[in-house]
Amino acid sequence: MTQNANPIKHQIYLSLPNDMYTQLTPKRVESPALLALNHDLLHQYGVESDWFEDVEGINFLSGNGDYSSSDPVAMAYAGHQFGYYSPLLGDGRAHMLGQIQTRDGNYVDVQLKGSGRTPYSRGGDGRATVGAVIREYLIGEAMAGLGIPTTRTIAILSTGENVMRDYQMVPGGIQVRAASSHIRVGSFQYAYAKSGESGVKALADHLIEHHYPELSDLDDKYPALLEAIGNRQAHLIAKWMLVGFIHGVMNTDNMSLVGETIDFGPCAFMDEFKAGKVFSSIDRESRYAWNQQANIGYWNLSRLAETLLPLFDSDDEQAIKIAETRLQPYVSTFQDAFQQGLKAKLGITSDSEIAEDLINHALPTLEREGIDFTLFFDALTRHAQGESDAQLLSLFSAPDVGQAWLSQWEQVRDRGEDVISAMRRANPALIARNHQVEKAIDDAMERNDFTLFHRLAEALKTPYDVSEDNRDLQAAPEPQERVLRTFCGT
Repeated sequence: MTQNANPIKHQIYLSLPNDMYTQLTPKRVESPALLALNHDLLHQYGVESDWFEDVEGINFLSGNGDYSSSDPVAMAYAGHQFGYYSPLLGDGRAHMLGQIQTRDGNYVDVQLKGSGRTPYSRGGDGRATVGAVIREYLIGEAMAGLGIPTTRTIAILSTGENVMRDYQMVPGGIQVRAASSHIRVGSFQYAYAKSGESGVKALADHLIEHHYPELSDLDDKYPALLEAIGNRQAHLIAKWMLVGFIHGVMNTDNMSLVGETIDFGPCAFMDEFKAGKVFSSIDRESRYAWNQQANIGYWNLSRLAETLLPLFDSDDEQAIKIAETRLQPYVSTFQDAFQQGLKAKLGITSDSEIAEDLINHALPTLEREGIDFTLFFDALTRHAQGESDAQLLSLFSAPDVGQAWLSQWEQVRDRGEDVISAMRRANPALIARNHQVEKAIDDAMERNDFTLFHRLAEALKTPYDVSEDNRDLQAAPEPQERVLRTFCGT
């Protein structure tokens, strides 16, 4: 690639029906500055970083560039938000600049968040805070380090302007987000309501062409698409739950159809295990609690299926039967992925009755004892690798309960080296601790200090192998550091 050339050279969404997007450019800002650039991600894509660091690139990514030869768009979609349908949502503060072609020939969306008002802003200011984009950067790096498909951040910029949040002025920021796709369940809901079968077909064909090409020659490619989306979603949610991740707002407009984690503003990783744990300040009914995520995944897929029915069969009853059949594997796929993942975390390969009993009661035991989810499985892994059981037992409030549980585990766990290695791969030593993320945000917002942000961003790339210098990042929060609520920050 030519040095200092804009690598964003495509706009695949222009092939969709016109009512699926609005062409418009980002809004100018006062004095943009690059705060962080994800060199590792650009290297992974095979893209030079020079353009992103020079004046032309920074201006283009902030709304101050020359867009005469490009086609930025804001995408339209609908969605069920906490179960209630909104017919028009869309990118209210985002602009899709286009796609980068990676070294392996794939295309990656490049979207700005916080880049100004659009026709879908619904009264919002179209901006984001530096704190909000820091959160998404760090959580994206954490998810990628854990091997969980996710949107990523290429760069974050400051705008030189303040925005009003919670009755105070705070620094404004822009996130340059990368994703395989920004097509959501809500995209299909909007297409169905706006254009009916023709709109849904155009969107389904786009998704198959770019993300499910293996289905393109099938006679039943549309039902197969629903099943394939469900398969990816089942595996994604199982991976979330196995590391204690809570998305926070699993509305249908926040569910990517390529199996990536997207729009995780008020998300969090659990500290102490609690199956019904909720962090998001707007999830007042616990709709998106940790233990509800798989159910919500199915509910969202059902809303997708409703839009696809005309493509399944002209007979409504037959179309519904096809949808039900194609949705059915989601449940068993999730259950199997989660159960196998939990067995890997525990280092158990046996299917004996005593092993099954321990597996089924492991998480309830953690909840009763108020044990930190990540610390427990890390300590268990290190004990399996030969370390003392002292740290593991210290996590139990009742020593006799801890000793009894450990004795039962010793009876059923596998001691094979491959199993122990699998335990390590299943049990991160480091997660994006909520209190550390909040501190990084506070440092940046209040003191313009990005030291902790950069440190976390680097450490979270290798969550299974923590350096001695980063051991303090593993610690659970002190009582006064506990984060009880998280916010979208838009």
